[in-house]
Amino acid sequence: MKRLVIATRRSRLALWQAEHVRVRLQALHPGLAVELLPMTTSGDELVDRRLDQAGGKGLFVKELETAMTDGRADLAVHSMKDVPAELPAGFTLAAISAREDPRDAFVSNRFAALAEMPAGAVLGTSSLRRSAQVKERHPALELRLLRGNVETRIAKLDRGEYDAIVLAVAGLVRLGLADRIRGRLSVEQSLPSPGQGALGIECLAARADLVRTLQPLGDAPTAQCVRAERAVSRALGGSCALPLGAYAVISDGRLRLSALVASADGRRVVRVQTDGTDPEAVGAAAAQALRDQGAEAILQSLQ
Repeated sequence: MKRLVIATRRSRLALWQAEHVRVRLQALHPGLAVELLPMTTSGDELVDRRLDQAGGKGLFVKELETAMTDGRADLAVHSMKDVPAELPAGFTLAAISAREDPRDAFVSNRFAALAEMPAGAVLGTSSLRRSAQVKERHPALELRLLRGNVETRIAKLDRGEYDAIVLAVAGLVRLGLADRIRGRLSVEQSLPSPGQGALGIECLAARADLVRTLQPLGDAPTAQCVRAERAVSRALGGSCALPLGAYAVISDGRLRLSALVASADGRRVVRVQTDGTDPEAVGAAAAQALRDQGAEAILQSLQ
C-alpha cells in the first residue's frame, strides 16, 4: 500500500481532523503517501433547519461513504458524535482515536456562566440534547437554533445574534479557540453526546489490509467507552431527533456509563447509570433502564 486518500468535509475542523490522521498514518508508515479529498456534504449545506428535521446525522457522512464505494477515497475521518449509530452495510469503524475533552463549552461575550444569564437571554445551539438539558435547569432562557461550522457559529455570537452559545470543547481546542471558552460544563450539567470528543476512522469492511493499517491509530479504552455510548443510542432508535446523552469512563477495569433521555422542552428527564465489562451489554442495559424509568413515553412524544 503506497497511497491512501482520506475523504473529509471541507470545514476547518474536519480538515484539521483529517490532517491529524494523515500525519499519524505517515509517521506509522514511512513512505506512505496520504492525500485529502475535501468534500461538501448535505449536512454542511443545511443552514436553516435542525438535522433531525432534514435527515439526521447521516447527512454528514453519506457523500464521504459514496466516495469510498466509488474508489475515489480509501477512508474517511469523522467526529464520532456525527456518526449514525448504525453504519451502512459494508462499512466499518477501523479505529476510534483517543478522546479529547468530551464536555460542552459555554461561550459568551457577555456572561461568564449559564447561571448568570437573565430571563429572556438568547442561547444558541443546534442540539436537542444540549437544549433539553439547558431548559431543565434554566427554563427562562430563550433557546434559538444555531447552525453552521464552528467559526460561523462564533461569528454569529460576535455579531450579537446570541447572548451565548454552546459548542463542543473538543472542536474549539482542536481549532486553537480554547480561549473563547468561558466555562466547561460538567457532565452533570450537560451529559455529552455518544462519542463526543473522539475521532472515528471509517473504511470499507472488505478492505482487510486497510483495516489492519488503520487499527494502530485507535485507542482501546476510548473505543470501549464510545461503543457503550453508541449502544445506548442504537437500542433507542439511533436518531438525532432524540435528546439523548451518554458518557462512559473506565474505572478499576469496569465501564461506568451515564445516560439520559429528555423531552424536547426539558420538563421530563430520565437519568440512569450502569456498569460492567462488555460495552454492548453495558449500553443495552442503560437503554433498558431508561425505558424502565419512563423513557418510552418520552420517545413516543417525540415521534
